[in-house]
Amino acid sequence: MRRLLCTTLLFSAGLAHAEVPRVATDIAPIHSLVSMVMQGAGSPDLIIPPGASPHSYAMRPSEARAVAKADLVVWVGPSLAPWLEEPMSSLAQGAERLTLQDVEGIRLLTNRSGVAFEAHDHGDHEGHEGHDGHDDHAEHDDHEGHDHSAHEGHGDHEDHKDHDGHDDHAGHDDHGDHEGHDHADHDDHGDHADHDDHDHDAHEEADAHEGHNHAPGALDPHIWLDPQNAIVWLDAIAASLSAQDPENAALYAGNSAQAQAQLVDLQADIQAELTPLRGQKFVVFHDAYHYFEARFDVEASAAISLSDGAAPSAARLAEVRDVVKDTQAACVFTEPQFNAGLVDALQDGTALKSASLDPIGAALEPGVDMYPALLRDLAAAFSSCLAK
Repeated sequence: MRRLLCTTLLFSAGLAHAEVPRVATDIAPIHSLVSMVMQGAGSPDLIIPPGASPHSYAMRPSEARAVAKADLVVWVGPSLAPWLEEPMSSLAQGAERLTLQDVEGIRLLTNRSGVAFEAHDHGDHEGHEGHDGHDDHAEHDDHEGHDHSAHEGHGDHEDHKDHDGHDDHAGHDDHGDHEGHDHADHDDHGDHADHDDHDHDAHEEADAHEGHNHAPGALDPHIWLDPQNAIVWLDAIAASLSAQDPENAALYAGNSAQAQAQLVDLQADIQAELTPLRGQKFVVFHDAYHYFEARFDVEASAAISLSDGAAPSAARLAEVRDVVKDTQAACVFTEPQFNAGLVDALQDGTALKSASLDPIGAALEPGVDMYPALLRDLAAAFSSCLAK
């Protein structure tokens, strides 16, 4: 009788869980936002491990199975992970896609040009702003002196799907499968499942930078580094989940509102922390932080490298050194795989402080707390390096 009762309870729990959509997400910051909304109902799967490049990645079988079983795929979009479109089309034909770069109300920026970002504006796509229900957050949207050009519609973003973006973490070790996300009990899907999870180089580092378009006007894919965008996305995530799971709609809406309040408070805290640093000159390893810089009005003077896996040429390094000298930059922001010798190459008779930035949070534990922790870590790095 006890065994029968236990079996019945497990079966009932399985039925309840089956009503919750299975969600697959691309990168850890997006996984964190979806986890916030799904708290109390379920948890999403993470496709791309935190230490892997989102721009060029070969999924392991467990990750391919997560895509194949998904009812909903939440991803930044083709500007960040162009390679993911084919697996979604072949493995998750029936899944809904929430492409975050196309969500109304977000602020989109374009790539800056030149070593010293000559004559750049923020390249805002105004057509995405003005999302209903977020007027209270608009006070941080615009900075004086920047030209915000209009953007009509969303169709043009598909043009970015062939661009690899910045290879944020190609130098990191593979973090392996994430506990709780390897659905080994399901049938294998396609050729992905015919290989062992560790039989190939998941990062494909040699190909990570091929085809990356840094031309002015191309969409900067690091959209999650503006917390105001994340605030807008939370509503979109809740709406997509509610459409598939109406019984939990109130839970998703409540979780979204709570997460939005948390991010509003965090954004205000970071603004207060970074406002005294406005006007401080600094250099970044590669131009991955424009959204964070523009949101909090602390903007880089130059980027050392076009991408974080490519060593800068001697000519480019000389140009950056001139920028450091001309602007009297106080700090250079490195990344975990950064060649420390490059800091010495930028010295011009004065000590140049440095701190490490990580746009994807490779060292952070995926989950509900990851996204706020990522923002706090970025703010702390700015404070420690730019404070006089």
